[in-house]
Amino acid sequence: MLTISRLAAYAGVTVRAVRHYHQVGLLPEPERDRSGYRTYDAAAVVRLIRIRALADAGVPLARVQELLDAGPEKFAGGVQEIDKDLRAEIRRLQDTRRRLARLAAGEHLALPQSVVDYLDRLRGLGVGERYIELERDAWIMIAAQMPHLIDSVIAQKHEELDDPDMVRLYSFFTGELDWSAGDPRIVEVADILERLMTRAVEAGEAGTDGFDDQFVALMDSTMLESAPGAELVLAILQERGWRGWTRVERVPTGRLGTEPPPGGDALT
Repeated sequence: MLTISRLAAYAGVTVRAVRHYHQVGLLPEPERDRSGYRTYDAAAVVRLIRIRALADAGVPLARVQELLDAGPEKFAGGVQEIDKDLRAEIRRLQDTRRRLARLAAGEHLALPQSVVDYLDRLRGLGVGERYIELERDAWIMIAAQMPHLIDSVIAQKHEELDDPDMVRLYSFFTGELDWSAGDPRIVEVADILERLMTRAVEAGEAGTDGFDDQFVALMDSTMLESAPGAELVLAILQERGWRGWTRVERVPTGRLGTEPPPGGDALT
């Protein structure tokens, strides 16, 4: 008869593992002898070795008892089912690893691949990182609002980048965004935006963003706080009969000067 330490040695496990298998019901706990020690026989060694083999193969302990007591056919079916579960878990873990790898790049956090690719295209045009960060944060909010439409919206943004005016517009955002009132870039940006807005209105693409007013106000205020020059550009556009940045609208002539200053993020 064997002591618990000898049993563990023969089966290639630790004494602690043997006690754990007792606790979870995988290995029957023998009666104590007259000296108060538990003693084990050869059957216990064989069962413990089978438990270890199943556990080492990746079988969850909750399923080990089922397989130990199963006949050949049921055992084979149980192994196939466990293998299926393991393959599903492997796929899940591989997907998690891919997600983590993308997160390491920073911009993949809360952004679909289509937006990340678009931001990379802006970098290719020479757009500075400060403005890229503004666009990134805006797209994070937009993607959360319309996850089912974001890819089509980004596809449209790529088409807009084929417009020389849009490329010229982005060329102004290679550095800092805190332009002063006398900066000549302000008027030129306003001129480009007006041309783009005019074409959008003529194409029926203005004012159809699908966002509620509160979200539009949030987007506008974010841009104004981050890029002081945007307020100067929007003031010029309002004088010319335009309102908004996230949601561009023509202001009726009779209402010019009666609206509160617009906010902005029309570049996203």
